[in-house]
Amino acid sequence: MGLRVVVQWLMNHPAAPLELTESQRAALETIAKSSTAAHREVLRARVLLMAADGTANSRTAEQVGVSVPTVLEWRARFGAEGLVKFGQVRKGRGRKPEIPQAKIDEIVRLTQESKPEGQTHWSCRTMAKVTGVSAATVQRVWSSRGLKPHLVETFKLSNDKRFDEKLVDVVGLYMGPPDKAVVLCLDEKSQIQALDRTQPSLPMKKGRAGTMTHDYKRNGTTTLFAALDVLTGKVIGQCLPQHTNNELLHFLKKVDREVPKGLEVHVITDNYATRGHDNVEAWLAKHPRFHFHFTPTSSSWLNLVERWFRELTQKAIRRGVFRSVPDLTAAIYAYLEAHNADPKPFVWTASAEDILKKVRRGRVALLQAAN
Repeated sequence: MGLRVVVQWLMNHPAAPLELTESQRAALETIAKSSTAAHREVLRARVLLMAADGTANSRTAEQVGVSVPTVLEWRARFGAEGLVKFGQVRKGRGRKPEIPQAKIDEIVRLTQESKPEGQTHWSCRTMAKVTGVSAATVQRVWSSRGLKPHLVETFKLSNDKRFDEKLVDVVGLYMGPPDKAVVLCLDEKSQIQALDRTQPSLPMKKGRAGTMTHDYKRNGTTTLFAALDVLTGKVIGQCLPQHTNNELLHFLKKVDREVPKGLEVHVITDNYATRGHDNVEAWLAKHPRFHFHFTPTSSSWLNLVERWFRELTQKAIRRGVFRSVPDLTAAIYAYLEAHNADPKPFVWTASAEDILKKVRRGRVALLQAAN
């Protein structure tokens, strides 16, 4: 008896409860409760379970949200095939492809290998005009391939001759910090501007975001020295007028006072000139518990305090209004105090081996692009 004949018979006769084995019921119950399975499979599993409980086809269709013929067809398919082809869409069913594969390949090739005349990158409309499809079609192709020609990300591979050595050293401190020691990520955020707006901002209200003027008045700058404790997430911070070796020494003395005696202090920092100044090196020689670990050049992403600086900028500075440098420093210290009241450490997860593999692939790609 063909499937269509079975469906027709079921439409004209009362439906008996569907017979399920224990394993079939368990499998269907798992699919029916799944949040990751295809929506069609979830509906089908619910229909078959209700059919096994003896629920009328019309009531099942109403509760699940499908048609009665669909309920009948799924019951008939189960009777003929069981769960063997449960997740497969029958040949000839499902949404038909609307874009020829050759056209998709052309859009992808042009996006990756060319640019529109006189422009730096493709847009949906320029690509649609060239390829003879709609802008919505271009967008669907780009989305399915993960292509975003309107975006560009900045990067730079380090040319540091000791890159591998420094990388392994820093990542080793993140993933396996030494005993009886504290690991601090130290850097300064220089030239933080105290900006005042030329007119008062308008508050946010329903249907409108808060506003602020595009122009501003400069009221001076400050430099924030910060040392992030990798283990706890707490930050030692201090605002100082400049970022010379004298200010660095001033901050190192503050760190020395705040880190409990008896603990070694491993400091991850960059290669800025002040780190190797004679005054700094002389101070370090008198404080042997301090150990500097330098990140490779052009590798600020290795220093976790940069991540904290980004949050400070986004949450306390970018939208702030500061009529003086003291106003700015007060806001920075307020954020610092709030952060340290409930600190959350940034957890480093990438191994040195994985990073080195990506860097090597990047260098190969740069060589290929250059050629």
